[in-house]
Amino acid sequence: MDKIRIIGGNQLNGEITISGAKNAALPLMIASLLTDEELVLDNVPNLADVKQLQKILENHGVEINISDHIKTDDMGGQKVSFKAKTISDTCAPYELVSAMRASFWVIGPLLGRMGEAKVSLPGGCAIGTRPVDFFLDGLKALGAQIEIEDGYVIAKAPEDGLRGNRVHFPRISVGATHTVMMAAVLAKGITIIENAACEPEIGNVARCLIAMGAKISGLDTHTLTIEGVEKLNGANFEVLPDRIEAGTFAMAVAMSGGDVLMRKGRASDLQAAVDVLIKAGVEIEQEENGFRVKANGAGLRPIDVETDPFPGFPTDLQAQYMALMTRAAGVTNIKETIFENRFMHVAELARFGADIKVDGQSAIVSGVPQLSGAQVMATDLRASVSLVIAGLVANGETIVSRIYHLDRGFERLEEKLRRCGADIERISE
Repeated sequence: MDKIRIIGGNQLNGEITISGAKNAALPLMIASLLTDEELVLDNVPNLADVKQLQKILENHGVEINISDHIKTDDMGGQKVSFKAKTISDTCAPYELVSAMRASFWVIGPLLGRMGEAKVSLPGGCAIGTRPVDFFLDGLKALGAQIEIEDGYVIAKAPEDGLRGNRVHFPRISVGATHTVMMAAVLAKGITIIENAACEPEIGNVARCLIAMGAKISGLDTHTLTIEGVEKLNGANFEVLPDRIEAGTFAMAVAMSGGDVLMRKGRASDLQAAVDVLIKAGVEIEQEENGFRVKANGAGLRPIDVETDPFPGFPTDLQAQYMALMTRAAGVTNIKETIFENRFMHVAELARFGADIKVDGQSAIVSGVPQLSGAQVMATDLRASVSLVIAGLVANGETIVSRIYHLDRGFERLEEKLRRCGADIERISE
């Protein structure tokens, strides 16, 4: 099993090209189920989760073609075409869906286009229960009949199809917003989604659906209005840059010091995190082709944060920020409000010599003068990269195991860091 080996102490300098966003690429791929025409996506990241979803879509009958991907200095993403001319199977089986939570979202387009779907209850990272009640309640509001049997959700639309309705989420849910939005674009009448997620990835998917012929208004707000259409067409569309990857590398620079241009990165998609980093003493400036991060690797100020849905501080950057604050001059309080079990990285960061105490949904981080290299183990996708960030500044050697978590969401992580001067490599045993 592969591991990552890091010798800490090097500053980061140069450029990192930000890959396409995993959290946009996955629902964009799923949107291909809504049309019998070809959907071509550009800037698709080459990730384990993307490959897993390709298997799921092929199981439904989607033809997938990946353009030859030439490894270039700018590390551009893949161009992938999807054509669901015929849906051969409306069942998404356990052995495929259990590996990745987002694959459950196929229930929306399958129900909207085919009038039926049988989808296994989801799996994915162990960072909380994340129930699918909001998904199912939203689909029921559109007229779907829902049953749960032997670990599967069995959904059927009325004979005349789904019908638009008002859907109100008690709490903001990215997955439920994607799912109901995709089901509603082919429903009869108007659907209004209230308390919808408004993450940039939601807007990216909505714009793709509009390019395919959908009628959606209220983009980038918490209220989406969708007027159903009879049919969607194909389209060519580009996956937006990954704001979580950009924020992760920004924190790596803040931790280790240096000057790095996040090529293609959009600081505006990360404004809450950018504001926190600037308060902590990091220089961040938007440039024409990305944003630049400058830091001296020392003198970080402790800034308290609380995770929140967009435009708040992203939960997907909480672990990375915690690693960063282990070197701040003082005490930082980090409160996690999205997932109830997302502090599993605390024990591993402690192996570096970090001083972190957990109190319910809060972690109190007391900065230390120096971290020491250690053997650590990744527990989930975002936690795993926090260990890499800590390893970049720790004295001596760090070995990160179970990096299959990293491969789910970070494309060529070690290569990008190595190009900026990090002493990092992937090793196989």
